Amino acid sequence: METSQAKAPKRRLMSLDALRGFDMFWILGGEALFAGLLAWTSWQGWKIADAQMHHSQWHGFTFYDLIFPLFIFLSGVALGLSPKRLDKLPIAQRMPMYKHSVKRLALLLFFGVLYNHGWGTGAPVAVDEVRYASVLGRIAFAWFFAAMLVWHTSLRTQLFVTLGIVIGYGLTQLFMPFPGGTPGLFTAQGTINAYFDTHFLPGITYQNRPLDPEGILSTIPAIANAMAGVFVGHFIVKEHKKGEWAKVASLLLAGGLVLALGWLLDLVIPVNKDLWTSSFVLVTTGWSIILLAIFYTVVDLLKWQKIAFPFVVIGCNAIIIYLASSIVNWKYISQSLFGGVVNAFPVSAQGLVAVITLLLVQWLLLFWMYKRDIFIKV
Repeated sequence: METSQAKAPKRRLMSLDALRGFDMFWILGGEALFAGLLAWTSWQGWKIADAQMHHSQWHGFTFYDLIFPLFIFLSGVALGLSPKRLDKLPIAQRMPMYKHSVKRLALLLFFGVLYNHGWGTGAPVAVDEVRYASVLGRIAFAWFFAAMLVWHTSLRTQLFVTLGIVIGYGLTQLFMPFPGGTPGLFTAQGTINAYFDTHFLPGITYQNRPLDPEGILSTIPAIANAMAGVFVGHFIVKEHKKGEWAKVASLLLAGGLVLALGWLLDLVIPVNKDLWTSSFVLVTTGWSIILLAIFYTVVDLLKWQKIAFPFVVIGCNAIIIYLASSIVNWKYISQSLFGGVVNAFPVSAQGLVAVITLLLVQWLLLFWMYKRDIFIKV
């Protein structure tokens, strides 16, 4: 992990940081805004919005299901914006990149274990009682394998590998036999993913279930989310004769087509986050492309950067604030600072104000870091 006092940071798409910050905003407490608005106003429209702030129980899709794959997609976009081929370079020139990638992988795996055990509980002493699978671990593996592909293969090879992952994973879930199970059974206990997690995943699974939502097999298709981001990053930096607006239109069209293909595949392979099914990959990739096209338009083309700035502040230190959301008791801090303010409001509005102050405390810390060019990179 590096803390940089950047004097001349590389130029980058502000929309990438803004969308990453927008994505992280909902994890930091934003998901509770609609419940607070519902309690304050009693307008049932907020109930519909609040329903999108919870993961699907099993099959299906909500906005909250998009947060995780969108982050993986954006890590791929960053790779695609400045792709490097290392395979033709002397080994001495490659080693710094290899060391960085392995270090990043190891740190995110460690931080993932740390995040799993959260505030005040601590990791178990017995190594077989630790949950090693994690959100940060999946981000780490998806980025690592995507980086290896970008650094060592052509764009055409990357495309074929990505398609192979999506198709091969879908066929595996549909048809591959495994001991004591039935291929094509998309249940929490009966899927091939549960078999792998029960028999081969080290440590414990999430809540000791047969299936871990960040388990072994379901990490493989997440690489496709990252590679989709790589392809979009390539497309964005490429010069287009018809101009930037044609580029945005192409992205929106591509996102819509991939999204439609995902829901068409849902007829055979259900859209399911915990299984990270191939249809889920397509649906989340489609929405990710559409959201990036919108943010690219608003932030980088129309230059409405003041609107995006609050999200940019979050996006520039996204990983560290995500980790802090587990190990720092932000609710206690916000209550200590703003408890009197919250209590001064009517009871019906106190939940909403409490959420706003919780977000404010975190954002002010990130703003302090941003103004001092402190960016903690993993």
